[in-house]
Amino acid sequence: MKVTVVGAGGNVGSTVALSIAERDFAKEVVMVDIEKKDGDNTFYPSKGRALDQWEASPISGFDTRLTGTVDYEDTKGSDVCVITAGVPRKPGMSRDDLLEINSKIVKGVTEELVKYSPDTIIIIVSNPLDVMTYVAHTASGLDKSKVMGMAGILDTARFRSFLAQELDVSPKDIQSLLMGGHGDTMVPLPRYTTVSGIPVTQLIDKDKLDAIVERTKKGGGEIVGLMGTSAWYAPGAAAAQMVEAIMLDQNRIFPCAVLLEGEYDIKDIFLGVPVKLGHGGIKEIIEVDLDESETDLLRASEKAVRSTLEDFKKLMDK
Repeated sequence: MKVTVVGAGGNVGSTVALSIAERDFAKEVVMVDIEKKDGDNTFYPSKGRALDQWEASPISGFDTRLTGTVDYEDTKGSDVCVITAGVPRKPGMSRDDLLEINSKIVKGVTEELVKYSPDTIIIIVSNPLDVMTYVAHTASGLDKSKVMGMAGILDTARFRSFLAQELDVSPKDIQSLLMGGHGDTMVPLPRYTTVSGIPVTQLIDKDKLDAIVERTKKGGGEIVGLMGTSAWYAPGAAAAQMVEAIMLDQNRIFPCAVLLEGEYDIKDIFLGVPVKLGHGGIKEIIEVDLDESETDLLRASEKAVRSTLEDFKKLMDK
């Protein structure tokens, strides 16, 4: 079983690769990134990260072989490819600038990957997540079951971790569900949140729960404010969990950004909803019952994602 991670010279990509290796279900993880120039020096971040992580294998106890490269031919025959490549939004950079730059990166990477692995499954981590997943799907020509975005698992993990902290319980005992886009309009669903089967609404005051919901929506920004850069440990673990579910055919139920074609009365955009993940990718899109307020929140999230997608399409038409 072979996995490729693109953008693996960076923090997120290298953490995805290490998280997969430490789970020890894959035979090989190929770490791809571009070379870096600094004056007369040329550096190969993906090769360096791969070597460093492989040297930890005797200590951590995994057999998964980590290989760094700049050549996409080395990715041939990958069962799953994770794309983390892209640039972060910098001061003075407009949203359109970010869309244009990252869409070109994701499109180019996707085309290279499917050239050597035409039956692969693609997981997008690059931002803006929902639109980049659309770009990858369009560029790949793959069935919609084989292209998805990692967002909901990360956002749900943040929600669960904040609840565990507030309730002083193990995060392992908290089950939850988030839907919608990856951003301020995500839709946490306290009604579908339990602690060992107990509805969370019976264990925490509404004001505190609402505050945790708002903190979850701004979870990525909180990390940036503390570190000056975006998160990588939790995103890396989330992407690795998706890869594991697919490659081991675990039939896990996770919220993922997938192409909707009428589910939840939404069409033609990628949006976070619960799906069954296993061999072949997305086995089923699960439609849960939403009340009126939850439906309104999902519609607002859909509107925000669709607006960004339309902006992207206008940019491409110029």
